[in-house]
Amino acid sequence: GISVLGDALAKKRAKISFKAAFTPRAPRSDINDLLVGVNLMESRVYIVHVNPDSGLTIFSVAKHLGMMTNGYVWIATDWLPSVLDSSESVDPDTMDLLQGVVAFRRHTPDSDLKRSFTSRWKNFKNKETSSFNSYALYAYDSVWLVARALDNFFNEGGNISFSNDPKLLDTNRSTLHLNSLRIFNEGQKLLQILLTMNFTGLAGPIQFDPEKNLIHPAFDILNIGGTGSRRIGYWTNYSGLSFVAPEILYKKPPNTSASNQHLYSVIWPGETTTKPRGWVFPNNGKPLRIAVPYRATFKEFVNKDQSSPGVRGFCIDVFEAAVNLLPYPVPRTYILYGDGLRNPSQNNLIIDVAQNKYDAGVGDIIIVTNRTKVVDFTQPYMESGLVIVASVKAIKSSAWAFLKPFTVEMWCVTGAFFLFVGAVVWILEHRM
Repeated sequence: GISVLGDALAKKRAKISFKAAFTPRAPRSDINDLLVGVNLMESRVYIVHVNPDSGLTIFSVAKHLGMMTNGYVWIATDWLPSVLDSSESVDPDTMDLLQGVVAFRRHTPDSDLKRSFTSRWKNFKNKETSSFNSYALYAYDSVWLVARALDNFFNEGGNISFSNDPKLLDTNRSTLHLNSLRIFNEGQKLLQILLTMNFTGLAGPIQFDPEKNLIHPAFDILNIGGTGSRRIGYWTNYSGLSFVAPEILYKKPPNTSASNQHLYSVIWPGETTTKPRGWVFPNNGKPLRIAVPYRATFKEFVNKDQSSPGVRGFCIDVFEAAVNLLPYPVPRTYILYGDGLRNPSQNNLIIDVAQNKYDAGVGDIIIVTNRTKVVDFTQPYMESGLVIVASVKAIKSSAWAFLKPFTVEMWCVTGAFFLFVGAVVWILEHRM
């Protein structure tokens, strides 16, 4: 559910900003008030995980409030495809509410068994619905799962018997009559048989892992547009996002790298293929808190300033130039980090940003491996390293330029050594 989504987002250093809850079958006015409040926040990505009886009302109210236009992202869980698949034809007015919505549907692979069942279903008469969804396929397989398990249970000599459960205690004021309930005595044995079943049903392979979950779970990712929906890819916990069918991917080694995550193009609300930013600055929001190291040395990079915005330096100029290129305003306030008497610890600043004490940091902050594991860095705009600074002098060419490598004293010493060596050689030659 939503808690699992929150855990998955936490691994990506993200979080659910707000959970908007309402009662089942809530009136339209309550949903309207709820969406008005949500629209004042910064997030423009909405996950709709509700009961089918309220889901379409949410989209109707959202369209009325102008929240189904450019810049918004609406993602619906599998309740929405279940509603749409249960009807042979969907009302055009309903489809008009859902333009650009992305939805997830439980994946059921195509097979001869499924096509045969679909053909036989269409021949039924006097049925309330003219189609069925993925839950109907799983319900059909569940009946066969229990039937096969009971068959194995009886073949192993099991028998059906019930008894009272001492845990179900009835109270004097209770009207539930829990003491009339009975439990299946061989329930644990039947459960173990169920968990060992292995067959192929309408929804695909029916087999359970050690944690009692179905193996190979997968979802179709749908994009609703026009008068229907189109499949833009699949999701599995085996290989992540892909436009290759899961039954084909399971035959290959797993690959969840970011470069392998692909989907077909999405038509977002507002009939655009441009990926929405997913957020805006809220009307009642606070400006970004940007920490700036208050250094004692190399103040050309960042330094305190008496005028607005309170800081100056090369790093501030680069950041301001980048912000001014954005097509939207970015309210921000600079906060000095340190006392200016000594250079503050960059590691401590990184930790404070990771702990949300600040929203960002601007300065001559060195990018190293252990820091990239806790915060995100921009592209480096200045290389660090050893730099040699030397003065530049204008030198005129001269015939005596060969004398410049040494000083006059050095040349005198060198000449004296030549004379000394020559004299020694002359003396040795004449003595012989």
